Amino acid sequence: MPEALAALRESPATAKHKAKFILATDGKTFEAENLGDGGTVVCDYPDFHHHFGFFLPLAGITTVRQISENAFDIKATGRLNRLYMELLKDNPDWTTEARRGDLNHFMARLIFCFFAEDTDIFHNVGLFTATIEQMSARDSSNTHEVISEMFRAMNTPVRHEGKLDNRHREAAGIKSWANGFPYVNGGLFSESVEVPRFSKIARSYLLHVGGLDWTKINPDIFGSMIQAVADDEERGALGMHYTSVPNILKVLNPLFLDDLRAKLEEAGENARKLLNLRNRMARIRVFDPACGSGNFLVIAYKEMREIEAEINRRRGEPEIRSVIPLTNFRGIELRHFSCEIARLALIIAEYQCNVLYRGQQLALAEFLPLEAANWITCGNALRIDWLSVCPPTGKGVKTKAEDLFETPLNQAEIDFENEGGETYICGNPPYKGSQTQTASQKSELAQVFDAHGVSAKQIDYVGGWFLKAAEYGKTVSCGSAFVSTNSICQGRIVPILWPLIYRLGSKINFARTSFKWANLAAHNAGVTVVVVGISNLEINKKLLFSEDAAGRDSVRVVNVINAYLAPSNDVFIEGRRQALSDISHMSFGNMPVDGGGLLLSASEHSQLGLDKADDRLFVKRAFGSAEFIRGIVRYCLWIEDANLSAAKQNHLIVERIEKVKSMRLESKDKGTKSLAEKPHQFREMYSCDNHLLIVPSVSSEAREYFPVGVLNSRSTVTNLAFALYDAPLWNMALIASRLHLVWIGTVCGKLKTDYRYSNTLGWNTFPVPTLTEQNKADLTRCAEDILLAREAHFPATIADLYDPETMPDNLRAAHERNDETLERIYIGRRFKNDTERLEKLFELYTQMTSTPSVSRTPPRSASVVAQSKSSK
Repeated sequence: MPEALAALRESPATAKHKAKFILATDGKTFEAENLGDGGTVVCDYPDFHHHFGFFLPLAGITTVRQISENAFDIKATGRLNRLYMELLKDNPDWTTEARRGDLNHFMARLIFCFFAEDTDIFHNVGLFTATIEQMSARDSSNTHEVISEMFRAMNTPVRHEGKLDNRHREAAGIKSWANGFPYVNGGLFSESVEVPRFSKIARSYLLHVGGLDWTKINPDIFGSMIQAVADDEERGALGMHYTSVPNILKVLNPLFLDDLRAKLEEAGENARKLLNLRNRMARIRVFDPACGSGNFLVIAYKEMREIEAEINRRRGEPEIRSVIPLTNFRGIELRHFSCEIARLALIIAEYQCNVLYRGQQLALAEFLPLEAANWITCGNALRIDWLSVCPPTGKGVKTKAEDLFETPLNQAEIDFENEGGETYICGNPPYKGSQTQTASQKSELAQVFDAHGVSAKQIDYVGGWFLKAAEYGKTVSCGSAFVSTNSICQGRIVPILWPLIYRLGSKINFARTSFKWANLAAHNAGVTVVVVGISNLEINKKLLFSEDAAGRDSVRVVNVINAYLAPSNDVFIEGRRQALSDISHMSFGNMPVDGGGLLLSASEHSQLGLDKADDRLFVKRAFGSAEFIRGIVRYCLWIEDANLSAAKQNHLIVERIEKVKSMRLESKDKGTKSLAEKPHQFREMYSCDNHLLIVPSVSSEAREYFPVGVLNSRSTVTNLAFALYDAPLWNMALIASRLHLVWIGTVCGKLKTDYRYSNTLGWNTFPVPTLTEQNKADLTRCAEDILLAREAHFPATIADLYDPETMPDNLRAAHERNDETLERIYIGRRFKNDTERLEKLFELYTQMTSTPSVSRTPPRSASVVAQSKSSK
């Protein structure tokens, strides 16, 4: 059947008629291939209708976004996945936790064989696949035996005392047809050579995979795609799951590659300088303590080989053997299969670099047998001592020859001399916010932070890698750089994590502010991340990278980068109970604690049947973030003590009050129980005399301005928003500004990628220059203009008005005038960008917190208002 498909694929008629699919069947088995993306289907003939989704492109329905680059890797991964799933179905005993590792190890062996047979490593193109096709029965009854015999051959030497000698294979009883396979060694085929059983369908899939041109494999990204084959969680994004090379270089270039390239440029044609640079590169170690399938290590290796090749060219030594050992590219990875694939990807990368820079003949001569050195550790990076994996130069212990593809949990170090070498730590560790960590992850993080007497409860999982890198830097001079969610440099995490890192002697020496770290998954918009580089070395000039909306890069050379990734002195923003600046008091809204008794939908409000007078006495419009932003209509019972008797004349109100009372009495919380004494009221009863400003607790990251609004005294704000009661309108101009959005986005942190507001951390810390009466008048006018622009589009909601794609021109212009007015108060002109805004805000914050301020009477808070009203 595979040969029938091959014939159809190569037929001139197929090209002439621009066929999209080719199909073959013998009446028992059905096979098909999508010529567009290389996808295949193999099944029993009566079952092919179950694969109707495979043929949807014939109806013009494309289910997966096509990607021109890396097409081979996508095609190969898809076919390997089909084979993997078929093997799981045929071998249920291999699906257990105890045996899944064996199946993954088998897949790693297959990948090597497919690559080796197409790149002359086996000295016979197509040898592996052709042997399976010729020696295994069509009913697949002995396929596993044929593959096992080939594996045995590749684990049996063909030399004795340095000379070609078949005695070892004769002693092992290797069948003559398997003798054509070379000795591979390196642990890849050591230990058990047991192979899972194959059905006819699985055998067909195997031959389909072998039919691909594996010379096109791209180890840059192939590893993480193959990782998805064996990962249940990642299989949903199969064929689209990997980190792009440009994104990886955003970490590696400023960490050390740019410096190597600069030194190459500086060396010019000077043979001595070029030699010194090459010797330096031979001792550089790259260590990824969350290496996954090795993407960062592979890219680092290939980029260094390119620099080395240019050195060799300039020195007239183009064919000299590389001095950059794979064992200098260390990693830690939790999953065993990923460790195997990482090493395999590096082996493939080394071979391809040798072919590219030294020629295929030399590359082949030096490739086999594989070295037995082990340089990827399988284990938990937060529990392993990194010094045992990548110790200070000159120290080391030997590893067993068979360890390459059988990594022990506590594998330590290669035995080699690396005196005076540099170490660079890099990677993309798992993110996991404090609310999504498993119990085990919380324990791992606690172990790292407890040693420093610091609680890890609010720290993102990735914070453990930053702290361990700083700890490592206490012993080894090194530079480190990780990709992280931007939360690591925002909000409450900053004053917990970063002072600790600084105390260990590391400082930020380069950073890239927030950008989308997107893979090619069609369903994945990407997570917002930063890149942060730290070092224990004194570096005078720091690099601060940023990216505009169009994805264009810019870089600033600055003297300092603080933990918020701003070019400003070190400062850690912590929440304040009172405002730093002379601005109005902001408080939480009112918490119902009502079990649904005090809050009313529009229909429930109507059912109360209140006349206008009673409605004004007992009911208010209730606004949380969603009600304000999306225009949702909601009401609440708002009954002051003096009006309680009158309110109880309405039996529906009485029922609601009783519902609240029961809920509060049944609560296990003492504070809630005590509220049962006043079941007709919210926990807080903050109100205004004239108007209030509402500030949502969460707003979409897509909005260019933080939505803030004005409500009348017939409205109240729930605990799902913040409020400023009877505050002058110029406060709204501050909150609605780009300056304030940048500030809260930095110091408050985010909920997923949305802005998360905090009165104590975002508003009370916001540094505002002393405002003159004219300043306040100008800002008041700006706020009025924003409100008038919104009103002109009634009944559009805030969500409608602040959609960046459809924001009305007059509203955008009103905000621009507001920003112009406010920013001139700060520096006499508009800021150039958000980085400059942050720089000024941190400068002003530092000034205002470093000089003793004159004690002021705090603004009249809403709680005072509530108390004065209730006492009347």
